[in-house]
Amino acid sequence: MKYGSFELFEAEGIVLAHSIRLSGGRLAKGEVLTLETIRRLADEGVSSVTGVRLDDGDLGEDEAAGRIAGVIDRDHLRFSEAATGRVNIHAAVDGLFVADKAAVDALNRVDPAITLACLADHVPVRASDMVATIKIIPLAVRAALVEMARDILECRPAFVVKPYCPRSVTLIATELPTLKPSVMDRTAKILGQRLAVSGSRLTNETRVPHDRDAVCEVLQGLDLGENREPAMIVIFGASAVADVDDVIPAAIRDAGGFVDHIGMPVDPGNLLVLGRLGEVPVIGAPGCARSPKDNGFDWVLNRIMVGERPTPADIAGMGVGGLLMEISTRPRPRETARQQEKPVSVGAVLLAAGQARRMGAGGPHKLLAEFEGMPLVRRSAQMLLAADLASVVAVTGHRREEVEEALSGLDLVLQFNPDYATGMASSLVSGVSSQEASLHDGILVMLADMPAVTSAQVDMLIARFRESGGRAIVRSVFEGKRGNPIILPRSSYPAVLRLEGDIGARAVIENSGLPVIDVEIGPAAHIDVDTPEAVVAAGGTLKD
Repeated sequence: MKYGSFELFEAEGIVLAHSIRLSGGRLAKGEVLTLETIRRLADEGVSSVTGVRLDDGDLGEDEAAGRIAGVIDRDHLRFSEAATGRVNIHAAVDGLFVADKAAVDALNRVDPAITLACLADHVPVRASDMVATIKIIPLAVRAALVEMARDILECRPAFVVKPYCPRSVTLIATELPTLKPSVMDRTAKILGQRLAVSGSRLTNETRVPHDRDAVCEVLQGLDLGENREPAMIVIFGASAVADVDDVIPAAIRDAGGFVDHIGMPVDPGNLLVLGRLGEVPVIGAPGCARSPKDNGFDWVLNRIMVGERPTPADIAGMGVGGLLMEISTRPRPRETARQQEKPVSVGAVLLAAGQARRMGAGGPHKLLAEFEGMPLVRRSAQMLLAADLASVVAVTGHRREEVEEALSGLDLVLQFNPDYATGMASSLVSGVSSQEASLHDGILVMLADMPAVTSAQVDMLIARFRESGGRAIVRSVFEGKRGNPIILPRSSYPAVLRLEGDIGARAVIENSGLPVIDVEIGPAAHIDVDTPEAVVAAGGTLKD
């Protein structure tokens, strides 16, 4: 391969090192010059070009990248076409990305011209997430080097995506007088949200005293053969495990099971117990797993959900990267909209659970107020259903029966939030964690009390979100002032699931580090009807 400046008369077959702008367009970097393009350049007064002439035994950047990618197992992966010396590799299923660092390092040591970058080992991924990229640095590379890279990948796969295997899960929770029932209720709810990511479900919950014999009796009484999916048992102790003979590990052994490991070098998550009852995994969950925040419990749970059996050596090897308290959400690698092979999918969450306190104690419900003869909540839902959305989830709470009756017959998913009294955050979490909403690349969050928002305005927001490749937050504004609705990308979902109290998505927007695209939709972005006077002013009629 020879790199340099070439006179135009000898430039046939040269690979351009830099793009050249012409009056009738441009020649892109990497383009191979033909007699026709040379004539165009001559007509523009160009006398020389900078580029690469390939020697025998050289491969162009795209062919080299494609050949290396060609030896990677296609199972559960999707590959882009080679372009600019790059092949991007995406997950084709929801699951766990598993990398072999030694294989990746070996490939990257073949020659600086050949690179492979990928996600960290054992990272959860969703279908369509980019997990790796092969990039050839120069415009061409020796074919012998490409063959060396291929040999490495043929002998030792550098990475795989392991799909989730849904499980039916039994929860055993122990009780002490100091542990409030509301804490246990929330624990079960959060566990259900964690399981939903893998398609698993919580099929049974039992609460017993924090006593070795009581837990053992429940374990011995389980019929683990009835379920279609592989089973799993999660035990939440009312008190943290303090010893190998403490309640949870002792009860597992008493029930005929085995305790494989106690403790892990991940914080939060140190006090985890891992065992098994026959072939059924048993996790003694650390107390931090009562929170939706990422912790050591997730690391073990994710491995089990893809069919792995974490060993004591696996757990002992989790210390590097195991300090989780200060780690922000990892941004996803980007790719251009041109490279995406399927449209960006957007669903909607309609928040209709609030108590409407500003309407007055015992007063009329604003969402049941009629606009042009239709309850406001139904009007908002129909507006979303007319927009370019893949699905609509309506979160209900306060006066559930009446609100759901007003929504009856519509093609949407009803999601009841039993914790609606705690504030908006619980409704956001309920909607975003629903199985329907979590499938999409973005979620449009819509307040149900905004009568002026139209389907056309929602479609404007969706269009801008898709232009960003599904990587940005899109926010409605009026005269530069933020409003609603908004669209949140998939990378922000974990932050949403950590929200608590009477707060909305503003904290997620301000702390995400993601780009924010403001879309002017006019006064509709600010018109919500929180008071009887506002309902009337917006053209509504109050109902009981």
